[in-house]
Formats: sequence, structure tokens, C-alpha cells
Amino acid sequence: MIETSDSIVVAAPAKVNLFLHVAGRRGDGYHLIESLFALIDWCDTITLSKRDDGDIVRVRDVAGVSEDDDLALRASRALRDATGCRDGVAIGIRKRIPLGAGLGGGSSDAASVLLALNRLWSLALPRRELAAIGAMLGADVPFFIGGEATFARGIGDMLTPVSMPTYWLALAVPPIRVSTRDVFAALQLTPVATSEKMNVFSEGYGRNDLEATATAQFAVIGDAVRTLRQASPHARMSGSGGCAFAMFSTEHEAREALRRLPQHIEGRVVRTLSRHPLRDFA
Repeated sequence: MIETSDSIVVAAPAKVNLFLHVAGRRGDGYHLIESLFALIDWCDTITLSKRDDGDIVRVRDVAGVSEDDDLALRASRALRDATGCRDGVAIGIRKRIPLGAGLGGGSSDAASVLLALNRLWSLALPRRELAAIGAMLGADVPFFIGGEATFARGIGDMLTPVSMPTYWLALAVPPIRVSTRDVFAALQLTPVATSEKMNVFSEGYGRNDLEATATAQFAVIGDAVRTLRQASPHARMSGSGGCAFAMFSTEHEAREALRRLPQHIEGRVVRTLSRHPLRDFA
């Protein structure tokens, strides 16, 4: 983090879903899930500079994301609307987290913007109020504002922080962009019993119930998962895709797993984070 009186540079980390169970669907169409979210050390970098004219602008386009769909801009406007703040901000994002990868990059950007602007605009909102604003932008935003590994239930709105050891992940990143909406729309739902609580997580626990549906749309996801399973039988897809991962206790094991990937699939070694870089901001 770099901070001055009128600007701030912050990180926005990605996440993985260590498992994702779809437990049913509500009458309004929202799916009920169980998932364990873990932060990883692959981050976008966001620069925010205060403007006295009240305008909220982005100074660097994000490929494939219009201004209307830019969650960082929407987060800034939502925070200003909620507080009546008259300051503006210029936002520049250096994107590293790929879009449509099941890593929550857009939601993470929105959360980091809310946390950083709360500081830059001297608003002093408590974290729970920032999370409430974030929930209007996307289901994953409150998790990133919470800033630690979390067991999510309901429609992703019932969050319970959990402690877990550090893992090294071999991350396979196919060159695709997956629509979460399309994957859930195509899901053939087979409801499963929900867990009342989760006390201990082991790397072999659970599954990703969206994996088969996403793989049917993008065969390369299946290629990534099958390749990683040569090194770990518990490899699986993250979120709604298209990244896949395998967990290891050492960096060496994770790097060795990536050697098996075909050339058309990018590989990256990442580590889980115990705390969000902005955990102490609110």
C-alpha cells in the first residue's frame, strides 16, 4: 500500500472456492450454496486519487468491461450515494486477475475500492456498513470486505470466518471467460443436504457442483482439471470457472504439478492468505 493525503494505492486479491456445493434454489431463482472462500496472493492493483470536482472517473480502461459494468466505479458511486460525500475520485486499475475465471476479481476490486475510499474520503464507516453497500454490488463483495477465509451459506450472504492453514495452489488458467449467470442457468439441479456447520477443512473435502456444467460449455476446463488430478486427486474448478486448482503443502509440489499442463493453458503458483491486505482499514 502507498498512501498520501490525496491518493492511495491498494491491492485487490483474488479468491478460490475450495469447494462449492449447490444445495437448492429459492422461489426467486437464487441458488442456495455452501462454499469455502480463501484469499490468494494474486492481486489487481488499484490507484485512487481524490478529485475536488466531485467526478468519479476511471483513468485506465479495463479490457472487456464497459464503464456501466465496472464494479469499481459502481462501488465508488454507491459509497458516495450512501454517505452524501461530495468528493470525487479517479480510479486506475492494473488488472492481473483474469475476467470470468472464477476468482472474484471484479468483486475484489469493488471491495478494495470501498475500503480505500472509506479512508481517502475520511468517512469512518464501520466494516459492517461497507459490507452492506458491497452486498448490493455482488454476492462476493462482503467476503472480500471481511478479509479472511470464510464459510458461505444461503445465497452467499451467510458468512462465517474460519481459520485454515496456508496452502500452495497450482492454478490452471484456461484462455476463456466464463459467465457465472450462464453456468447457473444451465445447471441441472440435484439438491443435496446442507451442513449445519464445518469445524475442520481437509483438502479432500467436498466438490464443485458447477464443474460438470461449466466443462460441458468449455471442454478446456475439463482438460485443466484432469491434468492437475495427475498430481492431486482433489483438483477441481474454482467458482463457476474457468480456473482449476490443486492444493499442496509446499511450493515445490505446486510447481511440479504445473509442468504437466498443455501449452494452451497458463499455469501459476499462488499461496492462500490468512488476511486481506486491507484487513485493518475499517
